[in-house]
Amino acid sequence: MNANSPEATPGPERTAPDAAAAPGRIVLLTTSHRVAPGLLSWPAWQALHAADRVLCADGAHPQLPYLREAGIRVDEESPTAQELVDACSGGRTVVVVATGEGEPALTDGLARLAGTGRIAMPQLELLPASYDLPGARLLDLVQVMDRIRAECPWSSQQTHKGLAKYGIEEAYELVEAIEEGDRDELREELGDVLLQVVFHARIAEEARPEEGETPFSIDDVAGGIVAKLIHRHPHVFGDATATTPEEVKEHWLRTKAVEKQRTSITEGIPLGQPGLALAAKLAARARTANLDVPLPPAEGIGYELLALAVRAESEGVDPEAALRAAARAYRDAIRNAEG
Repeated sequence: MNANSPEATPGPERTAPDAAAAPGRIVLLTTSHRVAPGLLSWPAWQALHAADRVLCADGAHPQLPYLREAGIRVDEESPTAQELVDACSGGRTVVVVATGEGEPALTDGLARLAGTGRIAMPQLELLPASYDLPGARLLDLVQVMDRIRAECPWSSQQTHKGLAKYGIEEAYELVEAIEEGDRDELREELGDVLLQVVFHARIAEEARPEEGETPFSIDDVAGGIVAKLIHRHPHVFGDATATTPEEVKEHWLRTKAVEKQRTSITEGIPLGQPGLALAAKLAARARTANLDVPLPPAEGIGYELLALAVRAESEGVDPEAALRAAARAYRDAIRNAEG
């Protein structure tokens, strides 16, 4: 080679990158306790198998037996932020299996180190290893109800009959929230109604077969309504067709009558409901069945209210809702008069 050639010209010394200075990578692996342990996403399994180290501060973490069964070594350690950064030096990847709280102390510590600007921080990746499906929080409600039923002196003594009045109250409060248009109140009242369902199902699990009671659980309740909905919506889950709400309602009532083996369209209407609602429900059943039933010829306030309820139903008006709206207006008028 010619000493004067460009290849021989002295210049800055080139060195290979210092592997020891590479900051590495931290993967914070989160899982959902609402998903069965071991059911992790493929990216999560890839990260776990490729990691140089896998750490978990909770030795009783439900995922650990499944990770070890898959051949992954997990060190039960709770490193500080600085120790974790040091463990990643040299370009190493460390996976931290997060506990239920999500390791806030560790992430806060990493944020403080990064804020100093004096440390080459590893790449930090949050990797959800399992995801909640819609409705997953219902599992939390079932677990909380189980514990309350077992440990709360009041809840442990409740019966179906004792709770019946609360179901009525919560249903009315839900209706009020709907009519008031209060979205926050609506969400809360829906939760209260849902609680009644879960509470009664939990009590039903303790039924005594020797006393003629048949136990059932919240899963039996959910399974029953799922089967009912599928059976009564053949236009959704089957080959039937329905193009109007009226056709859907007609099929629903026809299917319901076959299921219940009812001999009258009035069967199944709770007589204990408010009077206007009861009258409107009877009128709706008669109209849907194409029955022209004259009103009783008797006189009196009750029969006048009955006629008004039938008229409201025929005009598509809920008489109960209409009367409540009128009553609220009357309440406001009373308050104005008081003022």
